[in-house]
Amino acid sequence: MTSVLYDAPGPRAKRRNLVLSALFVVLLALFLWWIWLAMDDKGQLKWDLWEPFTTANAWSTYLWPGLLGTLKAAALSMVIALPLGAVFGIARMSDHRWVRVPAGAVVEFFRSIPVLLLMLFANELFAKSSNIPSEDRPFYAVVTGLVLYNASVLAEVVRAGILALPKGQTEAAYAIGLRKGQTMTSILLPQSVTVMLPAIVSQLVVIVKDTALGGVMIGYSELLTARSTLAANYANVIPSFIVVAAIFIVVNFAITSFASWLEGRLRRGKKTTGAVLSANDASIAGSAATGAGGAGGASF
Repeated sequence: MTSVLYDAPGPRAKRRNLVLSALFVVLLALFLWWIWLAMDDKGQLKWDLWEPFTTANAWSTYLWPGLLGTLKAAALSMVIALPLGAVFGIARMSDHRWVRVPAGAVVEFFRSIPVLLLMLFANELFAKSSNIPSEDRPFYAVVTGLVLYNASVLAEVVRAGILALPKGQTEAAYAIGLRKGQTMTSILLPQSVTVMLPAIVSQLVVIVKDTALGGVMIGYSELLTARSTLAANYANVIPSFIVVAAIFIVVNFAITSFASWLEGRLRRGKKTTGAVLSANDASIAGSAATGAGGAGGASF
């Protein structure tokens, strides 16, 4: 099928693509075979190294608690960072300079600092100026660092998603008497969700992976930290890395799969029924929206 961005390949192009695909598959198989031989030569494929993962003790003592720590920090960070990022993203588009400038400064500041430094600073701050127990301090530091960094990134995602909508959406809302706050909450934000969803999901995957930074630097009990303890007890460093990598892949694949399902559902829900409003119907709808605009919704 031919489109503006894509020309249907001819017979020669199809043969060339088939040859290149077959060559890629062969090279990939050879690479995997080389990895297999290298691991076998180093004794990393011995059953003794993999056997602990078939027992309940390795999972209940090390991997499940580590995975729970990862998911707990990631989930709390997501719950806080998403609405906070939405607030700062909308604030950056405000007509009021005293709202727009501070919001932009906060977003640019925390977006420029590595998340690991934010975790370290938060850990030291909690240690010097709070009564948080030392065993709970790494968790608070990890969540604080993830929230500050990812909320600033999500703020830009929200702003870009709203600006990506056609200007006609805003102009039509103003034409029927909606105020800017009402336009944002009732028209722009709901429509921009499907535009922003892929970028938001990518950032959620980053949050899950970045919990490992807290385990490496400030001793938070997450999956990668649990792996190191397991490998020290069973002397299976490479197999433990492979198993933990597989767990991360499964978790992040579950997140992206759910997001894909949600995006498809939202897109199907926004399809028009095909009904055409008459001039009288449009007039009634405009009058109702104007009445709602007069009832509330200040500009921001």
